[in-house]
Amino acid sequence: MDRIGLIAGKSEYPLLFAKAARAKGLKIVAVGIEGETKPELQTLVDRFFWVNLGELSKVLEIFKSEGIEKAVMAGGITKSRIFNEALKIDGLMKSILVRALDKKDDTLLSMITATLKSAGVELLDSTLFLEDLLPKEGLLTKSRPSKEQEEDVKFGAKIAREVAGLDIGLSIFVKDRAVIAVEDIEGTDAMIRRGGRLAGPGGVVIKAARPKQNMRFDIPVIGPQTIRSMTEVKAACIAIEAKKTLIIDKEEAIALADNNSISIIAVTI
Repeated sequence: MDRIGLIAGKSEYPLLFAKAARAKGLKIVAVGIEGETKPELQTLVDRFFWVNLGELSKVLEIFKSEGIEKAVMAGGITKSRIFNEALKIDGLMKSILVRALDKKDDTLLSMITATLKSAGVELLDSTLFLEDLLPKEGLLTKSRPSKEQEEDVKFGAKIAREVAGLDIGLSIFVKDRAVIAVEDIEGTDAMIRRGGRLAGPGGVVIKAARPKQNMRFDIPVIGPQTIRSMTEVKAACIAIEAKKTLIIDKEEAIALADNNSISIIAVTI
């Protein structure tokens, strides 16, 4: 494989992938989504194309013309945009939405993956070349969780997995062995702020993968922004699922956590 396609969503994730793929000597053909993808990605790839959200046919046309047979999907989208009546979607994407039994992330992304495959494009694991950013079990920070926070992690881990399995969200906010907030379409940061407003300082965030997590898309991700959101509400600890959660800008996230007495722990669920 000498070239790879990249369907780039929001966050730093696509940039990290592009840097890693380039370090492996691959040529990268990237498709950025208007209103989601960071423009600086253009400087990290060999070929770059903008598309609007919902222009799936255009993505396939680009990959076909560029000779792309293998691709990665990195970074999510703002899901609420799917429900915007002003969103213009092409015929191919419209057919997926019509045929989908529901609008769950896993359902839609699985159908998009199947459509790519039928067009000759194989979607690879989104963690390709980024395995070092998937931490093993253990404490990642100098800051350690208190016994109470460890109990909250034990209490909430399986609940977070159940919530993820229902495709509601991948994170929950816990305090004193009570679920305070559950991630929904608004995303992790909004959930953290909501949990902190309701429960006050000392809360615990738990992020889990789905029971049968497809590593090709929508894997659990945290980064410096997650820690900033926790700092805003004085949350104390975040537990992530070991080997299945990607940490964007890992060193910065850990340093930021330590500077604000927040512990990060990777656990097996």
